Amino acid sequence: MTPGARVDATIELLDEIVSRSDRPADLVANAFFRARRFIGSGDRRAVSERVWGILRRHGQLRWWLERAGIPVSARAIVLADLLLVEGLRLEEVDRLFDGGRYRPAPLTDDEAAALRRLDGHTLPHPEQPDWVRLNVQEWVAPHFQEAYGEAWGREIAALETPPPVDLRVNRLKATVAEARAELAREGIETEPMRYARDGLRLKRRLSVVAGDAFQNGLVEVQDEGSQLVAALVDARPGYQVMDYCAGAGGKTLAIAAGMDNKGRVVAMDVLESRLDRSAQRLRRAGAHNVERRAIGPDSRKWLKRQAGSFDRVLVDAPCTGTGTWRRNPDGRWTLTPRDLEELVPKQAEILEAASRLVAPGGGLVYATCSVLPAENERQIEGFLERHPEFEAVPVGQVWEQAMGREAPAEIGGGPWLRLSPLRHGTDGFFAACLRRKAADKPAEPADPVAEAPPEGEAA
Repeated sequence: MTPGARVDATIELLDEIVSRSDRPADLVANAFFRARRFIGSGDRRAVSERVWGILRRHGQLRWWLERAGIPVSARAIVLADLLLVEGLRLEEVDRLFDGGRYRPAPLTDDEAAALRRLDGHTLPHPEQPDWVRLNVQEWVAPHFQEAYGEAWGREIAALETPPPVDLRVNRLKATVAEARAELAREGIETEPMRYARDGLRLKRRLSVVAGDAFQNGLVEVQDEGSQLVAALVDARPGYQVMDYCAGAGGKTLAIAAGMDNKGRVVAMDVLESRLDRSAQRLRRAGAHNVERRAIGPDSRKWLKRQAGSFDRVLVDAPCTGTGTWRRNPDGRWTLTPRDLEELVPKQAEILEAASRLVAPGGGLVYATCSVLPAENERQIEGFLERHPEFEAVPVGQVWEQAMGREAPAEIGGGPWLRLSPLRHGTDGFFAACLRRKAADKPAEPADPVAEAPPEGEAA
């Protein structure tokens, strides 16, 4: 593709993402490129990187357009990005927009006149409010300030950085060393993760899904933070474990591998289609101890019979996804106050339902990929006030039990797990580890049917 054709494709894709705000940007992009098979891999990568960059800095670009009196559109946003970020001069932009085949239509006189107000400037400007400078909506900023205090600006800035590609080694099929060697044979260089003991991080961004290591189930793509949440469940061989909001099964797979296929994992979700998608992943991973069930009217009687029978329950609650903005920058602009207002009571309802499944002495892990306190700390504080039969277990204590080693200071210094790109190099995650107090006659979690795997073997 010519440079002009790449710009034209950028405008088209950005316009589709904005017009399809009900769908995640990555799904829109996948459909866009599937319909345009003539676009080569290098061009796809260039267009995608430009679009994702624009989504990350959309707030500042929009501020400049409004300041210059230019109506906001995908075309105008791309024009502003070429001038303010890529540093092109107006005459260079004019040559890209020449109306040739597969290239954008020429600039109108009004566009050219308005763009002269941007020519020679850069993206930051001293008059930009903090929330514009940090590329978030104004209403979200106070929530980040509550979460991070004085560091809130640096934390948001870290969410603008492109994420790495993280893999979890499937211990049912390979050791970390074996998986790393297989990936190296495919030309994929990796390094051990900072915290997750079964994790590998790619040294440069590459696709792994077509290679033998992935296709044969040796590795799964999973952010390090997500791996740590699954590890804190501390599911051991022989346990009864409930993954109450399993989705497509990423944490389910990690839990099953940590149990060495011994015991029982029940993966539940309100969307049966998600559970159906997890079936292929489970087969590829060789996970045989997982039972899938949809949450709905038909499951109520079954859930009632299961009350108090699970050694571990994981609630990976639906959330705003603010911790994943590195991967999903469109979420910065599609999230609304109403979304948060609706999610908070829904999370409380899910937590209430799942808590009934925990056996005396058993553990309950509540997690989100959000960094907003309303979905995290405030949610758990409210639950504990309503349920004195549960108590919080400090994350450092659970880490030591689950990982077999002391938690690093930046992980285990408080009651909850709070991860961020700035401090930990992961997506933003929250997790609270709770325990149902034992009954009058102490009831311990079920004894494993086999010894727990040695250090380094559990997920």
